[in-house]
Amino acid sequence: MDSASPDSTSTESPAQPTGETAAFEPPRRGFFVKFLAAFLGMIVGAVPFVTGLLFFLDPLIRRGKATQDGAMNNPDGVEKDEDGFVNLKVAVDALPADGTPQAVKVHDDKVDAWNKFLNVEVGTVWLLRNEQGGVTAFNTVCPHLGCSVDYRQSNDDFYCPCHQSAFDLKGSKLNQIPPRSMDQLKVKVKDGKNVWLKFQNFRGATTEKIPT
Repeated sequence: MDSASPDSTSTESPAQPTGETAAFEPPRRGFFVKFLAAFLGMIVGAVPFVTGLLFFLDPLIRRGKATQDGAMNNPDGVEKDEDGFVNLKVAVDALPADGTPQAVKVHDDKVDAWNKFLNVEVGTVWLLRNEQGGVTAFNTVCPHLGCSVDYRQSNDDFYCPCHQSAFDLKGSKLNQIPPRSMDQLKVKVKDGKNVWLKFQNFRGATTEKIPT
């Protein structure tokens, strides 16, 4: 029996990496691990940043949306035109023809950076039918120190009970106590009957009519 030759029975061992290849592999793996760790760290760090940014911008986005929608598109809000006049839902014919003042509450939508409050009472005005058949409106806040001006039927004038300021039905001051006459507001009569008003408050204790 012939004995097997050494070449036929021996198995070749796999080639061993050269010294250059063996030295190169660990740095490449290490670089990949470091890159992956840095990438994951960047993602983890970005999550709270993006969340905080969205939280910060959300009120501004909602405010812009509220402005874009407009109060007229919101059935729970007040009816308001592009010039800022609100519909008082008062007809001219409902006001006394003799010019007797009528107190009317004004509602508006209050919008700030964080909230929107619909149909909020923002003040009261005196409405009078004037001689031309239109409507005159005065803010009921006294220009002296901010008390509420009443209509005094016995004297047919406006009167502030806090400091005895008095005004005629045209809003002109009748004594020297108030620094200026009553604050008249802008009014529109639409469709020949509906009263629309641009409501504003003004700074007290000053001769100038300065909006607040």
